[in-house]
Amino acid sequence: MLTTNTEFLQAELMDVVRLFGENVPDIAHTFLHVDDTFFDTVIIAGREFCHSESHSCANELEFKRYAKRFSKLAVYQALSTVTGQSMPWGALTGIRPTKLAYAEQEAGRDFRVLFAKFGVSRENIALVGAVLEAQRGIYAKREGDADLYVGIPFCPSKCTYCSFITADIGRTGQYVNDYLTALEKEIAACRGMFRRLKSLYIGGGTPLVLSVPQLRRVLDAVLPYAGGIEYTVEAGRPDVFTEEKLRLLRDYGVTRICVNPQTFNDETLVRIGRQHTAADIVRAFEQSRRFGFDINCDLIAGLTDESVDSFCESIDRAISLSPENITVHTLCLKKGAKLKERESYLCGAGVSEMIRYSRRALLAAGYVPYYLYRQKYMAGNCENTGWTKPGKACVYNVDVMEEITDNLACGANAVGKKIFPNEGRIERVGSPKDIPTYIQKIEEILATKQKLYG
Repeated sequence: MLTTNTEFLQAELMDVVRLFGENVPDIAHTFLHVDDTFFDTVIIAGREFCHSESHSCANELEFKRYAKRFSKLAVYQALSTVTGQSMPWGALTGIRPTKLAYAEQEAGRDFRVLFAKFGVSRENIALVGAVLEAQRGIYAKREGDADLYVGIPFCPSKCTYCSFITADIGRTGQYVNDYLTALEKEIAACRGMFRRLKSLYIGGGTPLVLSVPQLRRVLDAVLPYAGGIEYTVEAGRPDVFTEEKLRLLRDYGVTRICVNPQTFNDETLVRIGRQHTAADIVRAFEQSRRFGFDINCDLIAGLTDESVDSFCESIDRAISLSPENITVHTLCLKKGAKLKERESYLCGAGVSEMIRYSRRALLAAGYVPYYLYRQKYMAGNCENTGWTKPGKACVYNVDVMEEITDNLACGANAVGKKIFPNEGRIERVGSPKDIPTYIQKIEEILATKQKLYG
């Protein structure tokens, strides 16, 4: 348990405490700010730790930012001393380490200095540097730039680790046509809400779970926005792939698809609720290659009862298929996932070894890291990293993770973002998670969206 005399620090400090697991001693934290100096006192198991930092702040927002930063560092250093543990990302708990690195660079500072101060490992500091390098030519802040996201919240079945609002289409199929009607309205309303569209992404869920006529409706709706830009469809699980659907994607100008096995181990696939085999993944991949798409392949480190050797074999098999992008996720406990109902903490046994192997193998195979992000409750306190063949980085992933462009997000549970680069702020607009509610409130959603982007 943690107590602090400063309410706005409580949640931030608890993020640090969670890094050290479930059996952390009680912690008492006291914060004081005097004459541009931040003082933090941390008491753990009768031991007192004092920390101070000097920094002048231009406004209240900046004051709170640095108060959180220095207090988290104080608690992390105290816990690290008491427990003898260090974390791969040190005291950094934010989901976008690269965004912090860019902020340091824009302020004329070397991000490596701050990251080292916060206890980030040398390997992860190098990883961030490599990501920034790979984003050259994509990363740009320009008023009016946007990406369009279209969400299809239906799947053949729900995986145990999934927290998305995805619904089993076998039980919710009666909503599909009405959902698509509402979605068509929202997509059409996006015209005039941007100056330049950088990419188009149809995600899920599993978009290819739709029938061919239903899929055609989605592709027709976004057709005015396609052409000359990166166009991704998260085709997803191989049990929904057909030649007809892949041909349809190609004919509508899709340039990139995602084939997402998560693992090549058949036993693990059963445990996570998948209805296909590793052989099906390979067949889907070979089918997709014949239509000339760039391909992304997703894998997850730390899936239930999967060994280090099994995960490493999945990495090797993915590399052997030679997709343009390979994304390595770390298992994360998320609210709404079946896994979250069974577990309260992921110990991460073996996960760090899995991540280390993936880095070595992918670098040796010629891939480079091009985006990364972190989440709360991740096994091993690791990260999710997108890897790419040189010159094949996904524009949409860079823009979304670095929050440098407007995101016009359509569909149930979609969260759009309006970026104000000159003001350093972001406004968000979210749609209802529940599919029937989204359908019923579509006119209200359109009015809210027009107010933000119009």
